Amino acid sequence: MNTHQQCALCERQVGSVSLHHLVPREEGGRFSETVPLCQPCHSTIHRTYSNRELARLYHTIPLLQQAPGLQKYLNWIRKRPIERISNFRARR
Repeated sequence: MNTHQQCALCERQVGSVSLHHLVPREEGGRFSETVPLCQPCHSTIHRTYSNRELARLYHTIPLLQQAPGLQKYLNWIRKRPIERISNFRARR
């Protein structure tokens, strides 16, 4: 039995995922599409972009994968087997 799931953003196989609202609930996306994300990706998205930016500019996986603020992170995480990270840096 395979207990791994795929993160929609980094496309890695991970042990657990959480559901990310492509349009944040606070921006009217309570019943919008959700996608499975690993904890590092989910955390990084919300540390990098505001809910308003996510709703207006990055409301699909292809848009998130091309987002300028995530390029360095995605290049880094795709090569790592890590399941969890801590984001301590301040929001921009």
